[in-house]
Amino acid sequence: MTGSRILVTLTLLVAIAAVSACGRRGGLDTPYEAAVQARKDASKAHQPVPPEPEKPVVDKKFFLDPLI
Repeated sequence: MTGSRILVTLTLLVAIAAVSACGRRGGLDTPYEAAVQARKDASKAHQPVPPEPEKPVVDKKFFLDPLI
């Protein structure tokens, strides 16, 4: 009985490790960059182009920023 539990536990651990390794590695896109890329992709595919995204506002300083 304990041998089968060990086998099940190891199988689950291997399955979890395999699933957690899936994905794409790379930098994150800001919402503005994603919208610009979506416009480029839509124009290449000859589909309706989404509206022009607004440029992001300059980051404002906050008094708690040095804590981060």
